[in-house]
Amino acid sequence: MKLSVLDQSPISEGSTPMEALKNSTRLAVEAERLGYHRIWFAEHHDSSGLASVSPEIMIAHVAAKTSTIHVGSGGVLLPHYSPYKVAENFNLLENLYPGRIDLGIGRAPGGMPGATWALNDGARRDLNDFPRKVRDLIGFLNDQLPEGHQYKTVRATPLAERLPEIYLLGSSDGSAGIAADIGTPFMFAHFINPHGGSEVVRSYRANYRPSEWFPEPKASVCIFAVCAETDEEAERQASTLRYWMLKAAQGKSVLLPTLEEAEHFVPSEWEHEQMKENETRMIVGNPQKVKRELENLAAVYQTDEVMILTNIFDFEAKLRSFRLIAKAFQTGTFY
Repeated sequence: MKLSVLDQSPISEGSTPMEALKNSTRLAVEAERLGYHRIWFAEHHDSSGLASVSPEIMIAHVAAKTSTIHVGSGGVLLPHYSPYKVAENFNLLENLYPGRIDLGIGRAPGGMPGATWALNDGARRDLNDFPRKVRDLIGFLNDQLPEGHQYKTVRATPLAERLPEIYLLGSSDGSAGIAADIGTPFMFAHFINPHGGSEVVRSYRANYRPSEWFPEPKASVCIFAVCAETDEEAERQASTLRYWMLKAAQGKSVLLPTLEEAEHFVPSEWEHEQMKENETRMIVGNPQKVKRELENLAAVYQTDEVMILTNIFDFEAKLRSFRLIAKAFQTGTFY
């Protein structure tokens, strides 16, 4: 089974965005050594707790620091942008790092309404236009816009020898249906919505229309995971993730809390129920437990790839988590 990484460049209490971005780079280098298949960077706006606002810049930086791991976006929030400009960016990246660039595409706002208005410079964001934008983006990438298209004579140079590996990202059947109709791979965000994902992926496969670029359906799943040598230590480290997720659900953009703050937090009745619900969005435990549950998740989604997101306070513990998971699967080099 392939293991991959999603990183949002989370900022821990007492740290800085600069340190969070340095940590993301360290994580990518370590993930490559450990045999992880790909690392993607998220797009979040106007957030005091997440430093990854531009996946394209992160991709360029990290790809230059690595040599074999796939590097991509998780994802570019296409409704905000011109398909032409996104195609130029990713054709350029593909020329710089051939065969290693992934283009994950999302349709979420990636921030609060004020940020959405600012990103669109006050223009209204029309989600109904998303399928058209995806088609235009692919057309620009491979220089195959249909006859009669208003931009048929425009080329998204520098054209690359191959397409980046394109994924539509989603936590419901909306993006999955578009991916099936257009003919692209699909990544389900189980870490956002733990309900009904396997049914969404089954429907995606059943309704998949083969494309010239992706003749077969391909689906993956992403989940929060925290691993340590013992269940007790994993639970301790994951307490900061649980606290952070709870505050995020309340619409608060917060830094990752310290272990002391998380362990001494006393939830209200509503918060306790919310934290209980959040357990279905994550896997926490010792290496063999995490391995078993990741394999079970892959079986449920009928995929051979699982992407892991680990937002915890202690970055060294985060690195250990990825090392222990990789070692449990025997994917790479360990020392």
